[in-house]
Amino acid sequence: MKESEYYGHPRREMIAHVPAAAGTVLDIGCGSGTFAASLRQERNPDLELWGVEMDPDAARRAAKILDHVHVGDAAKILPDLPKGHFDCIVCNDVLEHVAHPDTMLRAIIPLVRPGGRIVASIPNVRYFFNVLDLVLHGRWEYTDEGILDRTHLRFFTRSSIESMFAECGFEIESMTGINPTGSIKFKIVNLLTLGRWQDMKYLQFAVVGMVLPIRHEIPK
Repeated sequence: MKESEYYGHPRREMIAHVPAAAGTVLDIGCGSGTFAASLRQERNPDLELWGVEMDPDAARRAAKILDHVHVGDAAKILPDLPKGHFDCIVCNDVLEHVAHPDTMLRAIIPLVRPGGRIVASIPNVRYFFNVLDLVLHGRWEYTDEGILDRTHLRFFTRSSIESMFAECGFEIESMTGINPTGSIKFKIVNLLTLGRWQDMKYLQFAVVGMVLPIRHEIPK
């Protein structure tokens, strides 16, 4: 995959999970800004968009689209962003790339306005074909993209996502499977297991979380 494609996925399937009333959005791992551009185009041309991006070239492209772009490690940047400023903070395929995703989630809390949301897309390591390769063929081979992207440091299932968000002080409002497989093999296996493998249908989960009031500190 070309580097420009890696940082340029529009992720249109995630737009529906961003609250319609959100006026100020922070996109962590914004890449070249294609998701933010799609969000602004479909929602509101006056949407205030902020971004954080590690890759300098991608950030440079994003700066032509977003209102504010910060380049570098999100762990170092987040504490300096304005407190209580954002209606929604987006992490599209980001949490699996950091060594301590729970620390990042906790760092997000002070940045969100009361009633704001975090929206995250997270790969599902229990995806049918990933499990099939491991169980039947003994393969766990890293790739340039996907669930076993060689830059992934953490791996998640639906259950571990729920636990992490709860432990970090978020109430999950919705968790929706996205990018499902249409495989006949999966449908047969899922039928034979009476639907117990339903979560294995999805490549990723789209998560919408709200900060629990007890954890939401009012910025000073």
